[in-house]
Amino acid sequence: MKNILAIILGGGRGTRLEPLTHLRAKPAVPLAGKYRLIDIPVSNCINSGIHKIYVLTQFNSASLNRHISHTYQFSPFTDGFVEILAAQQTPKDSTWFQGTADAVRQYLEAFSNFKVKQFLILSGDHLYRMNYQKFIREHQDSDADMSISVVPVASSRAGDFGLLKINKNGWITDYCEKPKGKALHAMRVDTSVLGLETSKAKKRPYIASMGIYVFNRQTLIDLLTEFSHCTDFGKEIIPQALETCRVKACLHKGYWEDIGTIKSFYQANMNLVKFTHPVFNFFDSRAPIYTRQRFLPPTKCNRSIISKALICEGCIIDNAEIHNSIIGIRTRIHKGCKIEKSLILGADYYQSPEELEDDSKAAKPPLGIGENCHIVKTIVDKNVRIGKNVLLINKNKIRNSDEIIKGVSIKSGIIIVNKNSTIPNGTVV
Repeated sequence: MKNILAIILGGGRGTRLEPLTHLRAKPAVPLAGKYRLIDIPVSNCINSGIHKIYVLTQFNSASLNRHISHTYQFSPFTDGFVEILAAQQTPKDSTWFQGTADAVRQYLEAFSNFKVKQFLILSGDHLYRMNYQKFIREHQDSDADMSISVVPVASSRAGDFGLLKINKNGWITDYCEKPKGKALHAMRVDTSVLGLETSKAKKRPYIASMGIYVFNRQTLIDLLTEFSHCTDFGKEIIPQALETCRVKACLHKGYWEDIGTIKSFYQANMNLVKFTHPVFNFFDSRAPIYTRQRFLPPTKCNRSIISKALICEGCIIDNAEIHNSIIGIRTRIHKGCKIEKSLILGADYYQSPEELEDDSKAAKPPLGIGENCHIVKTIVDKNVRIGKNVLLINKNKIRNSDEIIKGVSIKSGIIIVNKNSTIPNGTVV
């Protein structure tokens, strides 16, 4: 694994994850109350013995830069690193990243300086656990030029992914990025060729790319150089590669979720509390997920009822009810509150006594959730101030609305309270 360089793509503007991506890059979006999405691929790399890791980013990268620099610091006696490479203008190229392939191309000279055998290219906004060693060894043993990690998917979601066809030996024969209509139906296959049971194959009749690629060093350099007009791996580079390269499909048998929309983000988090042993398990000591060490105190709970919940460090919960929810770091919940099916992302800091006194004089709610609030199916972003007697319950059963009140929107029936927002006493949504 010392001969592998990992390149994590930070994603575009993340418009489908708005407003969570309004002030941060997609990989910096909080996960499970204390992690960030970027922690998933970086942790998978570290657990796989891959310690040379670059993260390419372009939009709202400040919080991502801060998280990376504070979290991943290898020993000076190793050659390991996790570094951010932001879009930049150079004498050779005055444009920003135009797509996934263009992002890698713009830093290709820097990557080429590493005498590695393969480049591992990953997405920064997926939830899964994978030992990349197995994937890379399968690629090497097959003598492929490029390999793609794949999963079978159902018809209802197939159009959201790059779909492919393979022959009986696992070589990719056709690829189409997010097809619709007749093109989508044409990519339907018998996924039992992947080794699935017949009943499971019927339920998931498409083979989807996970956006996880391994390229032989010279293969990537040649493709990006020869097809300099191609800006995206899925739409352009992979179809071109099929004409000249040996491209292998490698089946991933574990859980995988593309965190691309508010609905998928919410559901992925809720799955963590829905089951005692969720399909994605943070409680795996063999392959831990790493994140920033914050040295927070234990959470304090006074006379509260809590069921099916994740409560992160540094919280104070006073005489409240919490069900099927995730409570992020440094969250303050006052008495009489009831929180159900919600994701509270927490706070970046504690307020000092002086700040709390100033808020009281100004009749401004302090950080956290005030007394006698009822919150249902809501994502409360960081550093939010919610006053007393607030109801966030989607009273009118609205499906989508950009802004119900200042700082509050609804996507797919899920209420979202924007980062740094203030919700006045007695507000009802």
